[in-house]
Amino acid sequence: MTDGKTATPVKRRKGGAKSSLRLVTDVDMSVPVDPYRTILFPNNLRDMRRQAGYESLLLLAEHIPEIPYIRLSKIERGEVFAKADELRLISQRLNADTLALLIDVRDPGFDIASWSERRGPATRTDWREEEQAILLAALFRRTRQMDRPLSLHQLEEDYGLPPVMVSRIENAIKPIARWNAATLDGICRVIGVADAVALGKHLVTVHGQGLLSDWVARVPGRADREQKTISRIDELRHALIAPAPRSTVQPQSQPTGDEVPAPRPRLPVMGSPLPDGLLAPVLTNHEVEAPAGAGPRAFGLRLCRPTLGPGMPANAVLIVDPDILPSAGGLAVISEGDAYRAVTLATDRQGVLYGYSVIPDREIAIDALAATDVFAVLAVYFI
Repeated sequence: MTDGKTATPVKRRKGGAKSSLRLVTDVDMSVPVDPYRTILFPNNLRDMRRQAGYESLLLLAEHIPEIPYIRLSKIERGEVFAKADELRLISQRLNADTLALLIDVRDPGFDIASWSERRGPATRTDWREEEQAILLAALFRRTRQMDRPLSLHQLEEDYGLPPVMVSRIENAIKPIARWNAATLDGICRVIGVADAVALGKHLVTVHGQGLLSDWVARVPGRADREQKTISRIDELRHALIAPAPRSTVQPQSQPTGDEVPAPRPRLPVMGSPLPDGLLAPVLTNHEVEAPAGAGPRAFGLRLCRPTLGPGMPANAVLIVDPDILPSAGGLAVISEGDAYRAVTLATDRQGVLYGYSVIPDREIAIDALAATDVFAVLAVYFI
């Protein structure tokens, strides 16, 4: 499994978030960078889907209601590991061999860089920003575990950094330049520096003193990713070769006439069209079944118009969860004042996350928005 790492000059997209931390990127910090750390499960779903005539993943998702569109998207992009039962469902719909969905990443001919390019627009790595992300992860871990122990509760209550954000910081999920102002302020206060410029200089200083070496080694890197990928694909291959397991649910006694099965939770559907592609949060007379994983604040949002292009028709109902952070390759809903805007999510060549709509033509820098104004879309129903 090769990584084909060749540094490429980065051209920043107009409107992308730019951090003052780039003032120190001329310093060679010699930190190992894994540009493919978000690719855990390379697979053949994209190619096999197209061979089966499904040009859009949404079209395939309509025929596999058991797997929410967002999860299917993450599987195709290799961001999460599929379950054996999910692969069986997918191959059944594609009328293909289930094992063909798996890639032998041990094959010398497999190149993760080429696979990554085929899954969408190529992402060029800014090595200095990636190095800084790893150093920040190491310093953050060291600070809260050695210098002055801070619990997850303290980090959320006193510094405005919820557990999910702490996890992303400590695992170097994205470059420092992509953190919004509120998160960056919380990070600086944890580290004990005045601002972003001071943080950048502090990273260089403590790393130069050798204080972060042991902690950098604790940040998951290329070897961890590759081993995890190999192990999980092997497990999936064995599970798919074995006969499909019978249901492990124990037989239940027949219900009496007085017993009624508990209904699946229902979610309210809102949505009324406004100018400029916006949607008013007006309740409709529709309800939809909550998908697996939906939280207590989840709701349905009727799209009303094909603002995301022909692949997402006006009768689509997006299942929105304000308590879940969205990610590239999926859909999101942005709160704009008293209205909502639906967008598709993708990263540019530098890895900056953007939200896009087709009608009207919009490009929105997601990381410049407050986390409380961007909601994940868990599933899409068509009614």
